[in-house]
Amino acid sequence: MTDLNPRKLLLNAYVYAVLFFILAPIVVILPMAFSETDYLTFPPEGFTFDWFGAFFGNSRWMKATTFSLQIAVLTAITTCVIATMSTYALMRGAGRLGALFQGLLIAPIVVPHIALAVALYLFFRQTGLSSTITGYVLAHSVIAMPFAVFTIAAALSSVDATLEDAAMSCGASRFAAFRLVTLPIILPNVLSGGLFAFILSFDEPVISFFLAGIRDKTLPRMMFDDIEQNLTPIIPAIAVLLTGISIFVLVAAALLRRMADSRRTVSPEA
Repeated sequence: MTDLNPRKLLLNAYVYAVLFFILAPIVVILPMAFSETDYLTFPPEGFTFDWFGAFFGNSRWMKATTFSLQIAVLTAITTCVIATMSTYALMRGAGRLGALFQGLLIAPIVVPHIALAVALYLFFRQTGLSSTITGYVLAHSVIAMPFAVFTIAAALSSVDATLEDAAMSCGASRFAAFRLVTLPIILPNVLSGGLFAFILSFDEPVISFFLAGIRDKTLPRMMFDDIEQNLTPIIPAIAVLLTGISIFVLVAAALLRRMADSRRTVSPEA
């Protein structure tokens, strides 16, 4: 007989309510991308793919998409490199400054994005990095860094440090020991952190709004401009594409983490 625990039922009801609250806007907005009307309406009237064609056929949208992709790829690479070095330093030799170092790495999660965006805008304006690709990459790397660090730290914590000691006892330098021994083991998690950085950069609206120039605008900034001036079903069409990309990235990241777990499980037996 099933145990009907009131607390468990209440917790399940709360979880389902939160999931419904999160998913309801997605269920409402996505079908609008296929509406035949040139304005947003729900339920959508008719069915067409014309708005996707309008998006891909518009040079302004394509320019913004290409610009966002360029920034996202550079952000993923930058975040992977810095997060790997930072995590290794944190877990292998941070010493007394470890707590402070860790706090600085996760600070972008705690600080509201609007406050972070204003601070970055004021700093970049003084240094000449505002409205530049370098400024975008640095700013997006800041907000993506905690997620990459957590992902890499999960893998690095399960790697026995004595493996590197053994490599160094055979004549390898510390960098060579890390590159030849540790990095291949944690590489799936490093790539997973890079995927998270990519999608966070590609979808980031708040900081991009402050850093955007007059000519070079990211896709989220273009969406804001279109909402203010000419709200059409192109916006839901872009939302469908971004949702698909996000799902693909999350699935890829999950597969990479599973690959890393299986690799760490097999290696001791070998």
